[in-house]
Amino acid sequence: MTFTLKANLIDIIAKEIYPAEVTVENSKIASIKKINETCITYILPGFIDAHVHVESSMLVPSEFARIAVTHGTVGTISDPHEIANVLGVAGVDYMIENAKQVPFHFYFGAPSCVPATNFETAGAIINSNDVDKLLSRKDIVYLAEMMNFPGVIYKDEEVLKKIASAKKHGKPIDGHAPGLTGEDMQTYFNAGISTDHECFGYIEALEKAKHGVNIMIREGSAAKNFETLISLLKDYPDQIMFCCDDKHPDNLMESHINDHVKRALQEGHDLFNVLRAASYNVIKHYKLPVGLLQVGDTADFIEIDNLKDFSILKTYISGTLVAEKGKSFITSVNAPIVNNFNCSLKTPADFKLKSEGSKIRVIEVLDGQLITNELYADSFSINGFAESNTERDILKIAVVNRYSDEPIAKAFIKNIGLKKGAIASCVAHDCHNIVVVGTNDEDMCTAVNLIINAKGGISLANKTEEMVLELPIAGIMTNQPAEEVAEAYTKLDKRAKALGSKLRAPYMSLSFMALLVIPELKLSDKGLFNGKTFEFANVFAD
Repeated sequence: MTFTLKANLIDIIAKEIYPAEVTVENSKIASIKKINETCITYILPGFIDAHVHVESSMLVPSEFARIAVTHGTVGTISDPHEIANVLGVAGVDYMIENAKQVPFHFYFGAPSCVPATNFETAGAIINSNDVDKLLSRKDIVYLAEMMNFPGVIYKDEEVLKKIASAKKHGKPIDGHAPGLTGEDMQTYFNAGISTDHECFGYIEALEKAKHGVNIMIREGSAAKNFETLISLLKDYPDQIMFCCDDKHPDNLMESHINDHVKRALQEGHDLFNVLRAASYNVIKHYKLPVGLLQVGDTADFIEIDNLKDFSILKTYISGTLVAEKGKSFITSVNAPIVNNFNCSLKTPADFKLKSEGSKIRVIEVLDGQLITNELYADSFSINGFAESNTERDILKIAVVNRYSDEPIAKAFIKNIGLKKGAIASCVAHDCHNIVVVGTNDEDMCTAVNLIINAKGGISLANKTEEMVLELPIAGIMTNQPAEEVAEAYTKLDKRAKALGSKLRAPYMSLSFMALLVIPELKLSDKGLFNGKTFEFANVFAD
């Protein structure tokens, strides 16, 4: 297919803007001619999400792409870590095969931490031999985030083998080192790791940037670090990339990397620095065959209205118009059901926690962050059992092993905010066991059983109401249209807030409460865990 268009071309390599006539032939940029005409719109390279777990959108890759293109996104650096923790290498292959069915640039990595730690139960294991085989493939472009930073620092043999494989195959290594500074930080990145998307403080990110680390500025549904880190763009423009990491379906319907771009421009950052963080820096770091609006490049670009509103008018991928004015031309494809879900229905008695002291350790949720704090509080006991205390917003949290019938892990959490009922999810990083928080054991049990019956999903229970968004693909995704998924998710989100939660994204925050590799206090199916010491902790602190 051949076509020509005239627009103001934003050349982010030469760092200039000029009216141009661009000709596309056979999916590539055949020619670019400067013209002496007044053009109304602008064209520029399409956006790349530098780090995302597609699974967190609850959509399969093909459906994720259908929505992402409406926001000017033409590709992603995708870590299939989530489905890999459920299904292993077969899960990685599932994502790749589904992604091939749509015109979108998905670039997948080899998951480095399956399971993420030895302190939780996952559905599969990907060892160093598996990682080496994955990295030998052309459709695997990098070693995905190395969450096991203690393993790197203390030279765990299996961890070092995975890193060595990436170096052998000449593929970059993504980092994951929240809060890591000083000598430990240097040891970690000197091992060959080149990025970090987990910086939650400016000083931490600055130290890493000075060390040469590429900093990914994340703005997801739960973790929001844009405001804290965006000032780094001025002094380290070549080391900044934009990413979403985890984005729930309702938020994906609203925006993607275009939100980073708009906000950065509104704060006065240089246009070319901003656009390079949204495309060029990512493409060059991962050596992607994605076009940058140069002659001979693949025709991957977007058209916008102006440099102030930055509204996406059209998105082209490989010379094909895939979206126009919010309408996607990518069609939904059939995605088969695959899963690994093997636990039985629970009873309220399974959620009881015998009181063993007057003081308890409490997970403190921080809105907009993945990190948590460790608090101490008085235990609220009734008839010898520790219970939720809604007056103090200290609620019971439990993690249910979805892969086999095992005792349920229980602890306490603050800032979820429910005044009644319970919410649950098995979109629960990293192992995707079922996480539930509630004001009473009966509603917690009901919420969990809704997910068990559906073999995956997010749910809500409150005596007289039961709601569930079923996620039958690996227990974390659905093959339903994105619009329907977003609508169902929005209803659950609103009901959770109606029950008292003040969190911006209650379900997304809930999904990270079993993420052991993010400090400080989390809960796995095996028990309460301290992410700083990498040791289990007792719920009762007496």
